[in-house]
Amino acid sequence: MQPVSPFLRTAASYAWRLLVVGAAVYAVFAVLGRFHEIAVALFLALVVAALLSAPTRRLARRMPRSLAVALCLLGSAVLLLGVLALVGEAVAGESTTLVGEFRSGLDSIEEWLERPPFRLNPDALSNVQSRVGAYLSSHRSTLLSTAVSGAGQLIHVLTVVALAVFCSVFFLYGGDGQWSWFCGQLPAPAQGRVAVAGRAAWRTFTGYTHGIVIVAAVNAVLVGLALYFLGVPLAVPLALLEFLAAFIPLVGSPIALAVAAVVALAAKGPLVAGLVIALIVVIGQIEGHLLHPLVMSRAVRLHPLVVAISVVAGTIAAGVVGAVVAVPLVSVVWSVRTALREDRLAAGPGPGAARTAPGHPAQSADE
Repeated sequence: MQPVSPFLRTAASYAWRLLVVGAAVYAVFAVLGRFHEIAVALFLALVVAALLSAPTRRLARRMPRSLAVALCLLGSAVLLLGVLALVGEAVAGESTTLVGEFRSGLDSIEEWLERPPFRLNPDALSNVQSRVGAYLSSHRSTLLSTAVSGAGQLIHVLTVVALAVFCSVFFLYGGDGQWSWFCGQLPAPAQGRVAVAGRAAWRTFTGYTHGIVIVAAVNAVLVGLALYFLGVPLAVPLALLEFLAAFIPLVGSPIALAVAAVVALAAKGPLVAGLVIALIVVIGQIEGHLLHPLVMSRAVRLHPLVVAISVVAGTIAAGVVGAVVAVPLVSVVWSVRTALREDRLAAGPGPGAARTAPGHPAQSADE
């Protein structure tokens, strides 16, 4: 019997370890899939805590902490409702004008597609409205069931939001005590390393959250101003769409601007739509070469290829929610791995590798 080659033995040892790690990762995602509403609510609560922890601490120096938490949450809710009311007022004010511009824009698009170089058959573009009406009439029951399902999804969304607000109250009020209690329940040798990992994770997550909000806000302001001066209708709602889409790195902003280009094409014609497409390129360059290096370089040190793969993998695994969560999750995991390695190297070989006392990760936000 011939001895097993060292290469095959090494490959087999790595293979079974990779199988174990893959099974563990699959089990984690399976559990999260079964309770994805809770996972999303906790993620939103952490985002709220990351955004409001610094204002809460500043207010808590002048008033009771419970009152500071209440003021921050209520102020954020008022700001959010104000933005939504502004968007609703803009849509209601421009709806009548938009309908007329949209219809004339569709007619001009049809004429444009019938001319060279496209030379589409006019019959293929005619009677679109009647065809849409016939489709709606023949699929009325399907659309009704879809609407009912959408109402059920709305209830799920409201439940997730309520749970996120509830959790964020406790994270803001006593997150440091909760983290200290958690570390205290662990075995003594693991407490220090868990504390190091927690501080690194919270520092990265807080930095990423602040950075992505700044990038999204700058993108939204640039898009809103550009669409306003170009005369594109619904500039405010489209700017809000750009703000939300910016939370999906690399692909979110171009998709939102593509929607704006379609609106500009229908309402203002090909010239303005071309300018909006040029805007997509300009804002992409500003975001990629100026905003991300300046705002997020300290929080996220990931190669663009890793970001792209993370977004695609998150989208495949959990849709839009996965695309939003993927990059901060990968950033946090990499930050924890780096912090633990540096802590181990600083401690040197020996039993005293975990030296740091337990502490709340939020404390590192001020460091």
